Amino acid sequence: MKKKIKLIWQLYPSYLLIILISMTAIGWYSINSLKTFFLDQTVIYLKDQGHLLEHEIFQYLTPLNSKYIDTICKSIGRDSSIRVSVILPNGDVIGDSEKNPSIMDNHSDRPEIIKASGGNSGSSIRYSRTIKKNMMYVAIPLKKNNKTIAIIRTSIPLTFIDNKLKSIEFQIFIGGLIIALLASVISLYISRRISRPIEEMKIGAEQFAKGNLSFKLHAPNTKELASLCEAMNQMAVHLQNRIKTVLHQQNEIESILSSMIEGVIAVDKEARILNINNSAVNMINKASKSIDYIGKSIQEKIRNISVYEFVKETLENKKIMQGDVEFNINGKQIINICSTPLSDSMKIPIGALIVLNDVTQLRHLENIRKDFVANVSHEIRTPLTTINGFVETLLSGAMKNPDENERFLKIIDKHVKRLTAIIEDLLQLAKIEQNGANKTITRENGDIRDMIISAVQVCELKAHDKNITINVLCDENFSYNLNIPLIEQAVVNLLDNAIKYSEKNSKIDIQAKLESNNLMISIKDYGTGIPKEHLSRLFERFYRVDKARSRKLGGTGLGLAIVKHIVQAHEGSVNVESFPGKGSNFIIKI
Repeated sequence: MKKKIKLIWQLYPSYLLIILISMTAIGWYSINSLKTFFLDQTVIYLKDQGHLLEHEIFQYLTPLNSKYIDTICKSIGRDSSIRVSVILPNGDVIGDSEKNPSIMDNHSDRPEIIKASGGNSGSSIRYSRTIKKNMMYVAIPLKKNNKTIAIIRTSIPLTFIDNKLKSIEFQIFIGGLIIALLASVISLYISRRISRPIEEMKIGAEQFAKGNLSFKLHAPNTKELASLCEAMNQMAVHLQNRIKTVLHQQNEIESILSSMIEGVIAVDKEARILNINNSAVNMINKASKSIDYIGKSIQEKIRNISVYEFVKETLENKKIMQGDVEFNINGKQIINICSTPLSDSMKIPIGALIVLNDVTQLRHLENIRKDFVANVSHEIRTPLTTINGFVETLLSGAMKNPDENERFLKIIDKHVKRLTAIIEDLLQLAKIEQNGANKTITRENGDIRDMIISAVQVCELKAHDKNITINVLCDENFSYNLNIPLIEQAVVNLLDNAIKYSEKNSKIDIQAKLESNNLMISIKDYGTGIPKEHLSRLFERFYRVDKARSRKLGGTGLGLAIVKHIVQAHEGSVNVESFPGKGSNFIIKI
């Protein structure tokens, strides 16, 4: 990449170069003008000198006295700095201030002589082989009756002119150098003055780029730069307002997305994640953060082919897709996914919006509802079918047999009581649920040991029939704030179950204690135990581990459900620990 140069170092050299070129051009023109002027003046001077000699030389031409003419030339040469030569039209030299004319070459081929022979003055500059110097020659004709009879040539060495010109050139150079130095200083000052406001605006622009939009640029004196500075300040204000608006809207959107229970994911046309809220991250992987997902492919971050197919179908066909997908990332989850096309403000498709809704509990409750409807229908239909059957049997003629009448009526009575018990348990369960939801159950301090003893007495006859020992482990005068009748019923239900599923000649331990200000009541038996796969559904209505055995032992199938709702009405919990063949331990925590 080409290195950037500061503005001052672009302006200053440019100004300096212009000045130097201008000074050089002016100097060159001046020197050449001066040289031309000096040469012209020298020609005039030499002509004047030649004309001064015309009269003196003319009188010795007719008749020709070469010796005296040569003497005059040498005399003049001694008294002046010019060289004087007298030449005949045929080119012969008859007088010269420097040399003996007899040994000098014929000058008929000299430019100034040729021109003078034609009757006009002539001049030329050339190197003289005679005196070994550059000379300026001026020749003027001497005429008699309009006929040239001789030529006076005056000349002067150019070293004299050159020395004068060198002196003038030196003075011009010194003056030009001084002017150039002054001009360079002025150029530097002007360059700095032009570039400084731009540098300041650059610093301001850098502040704007860093996000410091409250920074203000100071307007320079230059009108154009002042207008630019004001425009940049206004731009910063407008940009700051825009950014505030965008950030406010972004914060609102982020707050809305963060507050949503539903997971929201926005993807672009290539199925890369543009945005994702915390709910979606928690559904997918609680250990990760939303920043880990931005810019990544949804197929890479959510390894579920069904999700990708939903998104792909939406992106390709612009269709709304919805359905349940099973996840096994944070345990078994059922997520309802709705994928819709995502468009910008111009209605141009830019991706897809995926809404995730965890319906695990909802689907579980739906299954419970379905099971409950099926179970309650079965539990009620069974005694009704039996009652109906025996009533029809009696009506069809069995009433005439007294022995059969009594047996049939006892069976009918048994199933009526069972049906009544189911209805009463359902009504009681509904009442407990309603009171618990409305938090209308009454609490008071009650003796826990007395409550447990009362529950044991209710079940004592059943325990005695199977020779089961019930051990109560509870301190005397141990009281706690709760609804004693409801908790007693819960203990009775658990104790009744423990007796049902315990073998003869076994024991049951009931313990009540206080742990971290929580009341803990445990009913532990050493009976058949419960397989692990049944523990999660044990407190559902009408759920039975062994349906055949449960019905044989009696009960409505609602006892544990009633226990759970009684405890939940007290804002507590009930759990079970059980192993097949080793018994079960039900723990109430309030």
